[in-house]
Amino acid sequence: RKEITQHLTPWQRVQLSRHPDRPYTLKYIDKMCTDFVELHGDRNFKDDKAMVGGFAQLDGETVMFIGQQKGTNTKLRQLRNFGMANPEGYRKALRLMRLAEKFGKPIVCLVDTPGAYPGLEAEERGQGEAIARNIYEMIRLKVPVIVVIIGEGASGGALGIGVGDKVLMMENTWYTVISPESCSSILWRSWEKKEVAAEQLRLTATDMKGFGLVDEIVHEPLGGAHWDYTEAADILKSYILKALKEVKDKNPEQRINDRIEKYGKMGFWEEAV
Repeated sequence: RKEITQHLTPWQRVQLSRHPDRPYTLKYIDKMCTDFVELHGDRNFKDDKAMVGGFAQLDGETVMFIGQQKGTNTKLRQLRNFGMANPEGYRKALRLMRLAEKFGKPIVCLVDTPGAYPGLEAEERGQGEAIARNIYEMIRLKVPVIVVIIGEGASGGALGIGVGDKVLMMENTWYTVISPESCSSILWRSWEKKEVAAEQLRLTATDMKGFGLVDEIVHEPLGGAHWDYTEAADILKSYILKALKEVKDKNPEQRINDRIEKYGKMGFWEEAV
């Protein structure tokens, strides 16, 4: 296992992030926490099964967990819409964030999505607005927010719950504006160049850390998180607790200003003469 996973290509890491046995949000919550109480619905349209969330006890502290959830078999994958949330999913997430803020509880977001659902009905209900609203509101939350990329981190679907004081990324995950397959189909009119696209997109945890887009890489059990759920959860829990400890003592105004500064520094540009 060590020899096989020591020098993985970006495309191989994409494949690992999609491994059918890889732990998803509810599995991590089950392994890391006690007394999880799932909360449902956006109080407007319906309950989106692709987005889950609720209060749980993490090492004796009440924390709001929010994340995309994929299914473990064909029936559950359809129920969870393959982890692709509709607008009501993002609005549910925002409702839970505001609830956590009301009670002064920290928020942990676990990101694992191939993208926000792109269907006609999602667009009719304001998919773009829902994601943009979440980004805007998450910047202004007064409580600590920790974000972890635990699987796929695709485009706006990830950003809809992806703004935080600390952003962590598990080592066999990816985070970028478009999937390698979609990028390949746009640039080369074929999925056959997906490996090249994965290389060019610079989407791995190491790349993201180098760009300053994530704060820390969370190591996984040898071979990947799917080899040992308990060990993977224990490692992730230690990183989350460390991140919470680093940010929880800031006053709300300082926390918001630091968040604005953090995201304002991302990217660079040159002015044309």
